[in-house]
Amino acid sequence: MSEKVFYGNSLEDWGISLLIIVGGLLLNQLLLLISRMVVRPLTGKSKTRYDDIFFEALKKPVLSGVMLAAIRVACERLAPDAGAHDFIVRSFHILMILNVTWFVARLAVASVEESLFREKGTRKKDARLNRHLFPVVKRGLLALVWLTGGVTALGEAGVEAGSLWGTLGIGGLAFALASQESVKNMLGGITIFVDRPFRLGDIIRFDSIEGTVEDIGFRSTRVRTYDRRLVIIPNCKLTDVSVTNITSEPERRVVVTLGLTYDTRYEQMKYALALLKRIPQAIPEVNGQELTATFSDYGDSALLVTFIYFIRKPADIRETVSKVNFEILRTFNEAGLNFAFPTQTVYLEGRKA
Repeated sequence: MSEKVFYGNSLEDWGISLLIIVGGLLLNQLLLLISRMVVRPLTGKSKTRYDDIFFEALKKPVLSGVMLAAIRVACERLAPDAGAHDFIVRSFHILMILNVTWFVARLAVASVEESLFREKGTRKKDARLNRHLFPVVKRGLLALVWLTGGVTALGEAGVEAGSLWGTLGIGGLAFALASQESVKNMLGGITIFVDRPFRLGDIIRFDSIEGTVEDIGFRSTRVRTYDRRLVIIPNCKLTDVSVTNITSEPERRVVVTLGLTYDTRYEQMKYALALLKRIPQAIPEVNGQELTATFSDYGDSALLVTFIYFIRKPADIRETVSKVNFEILRTFNEAGLNFAFPTQTVYLEGRKA
């Protein structure tokens, strides 16, 4: 019975090939048992999660690779001629290339997701931004990995890889030229994503625009100004010019110039400077260690005093400035110090008749 031939092979050869495939299935079950009983407990004891990520990304491609190898061996035994054998080997190489590509894609996406969402120290605002940009980054990574793997597989199938890469390069260049502004904005979005010059909720100043960052997209950034208007700024502009992140400053520096009348006496000027230096005692939001008060200049119609102070975080900037101004007005009025206003004295010289 075993000598009977079916499709060019004996029943015994068919049975052995089937046993090889079954053996591949059993080997996969053994590998799953080893991974569950040995490998997973070992990776779970480490301080980093990247070994777990590597293991999870590798597990399914290894199982599929074992089955591909078993199928190859089983089919090679049944190959009727050299042409069929060559076809089996080439098909196996193509499938293994795609299998490795699958592993690299899984590993890349899982690693990026781990670094963006699960690493210690990730702030909630950063997580919101990462959730917004991650799908785009994921698609870009997958496209790059699978494009490379696909071209390599086609090269194994007999397609000239060099000419294929050249065709893709010319097509990509034509596409980039046709969508130059979009590409610049996308690159700007990647730059913002990587460098993190600002985050969601930060107050930034760009040219004449100042407001709160409400959304950071892959093409544009949305800023809500103080008058509640929503300004949409292309990302390429934000990366080409200077952007001031007001939120990141440790304290807000405020410069006030006061003008006292020219009839202010020496003792009164000294007292005025002393009053300004006492302001942190009345307003705790002002840093008492960093302020300066100086008699800075003789103006056209006033004696000029420059008062520089710093507002602590997280005090409200506008409210604190108002408190300081009220305190200056109150203490100066009580001390009899007069603020100057623009004046001009005209001297007339009479002529003799």
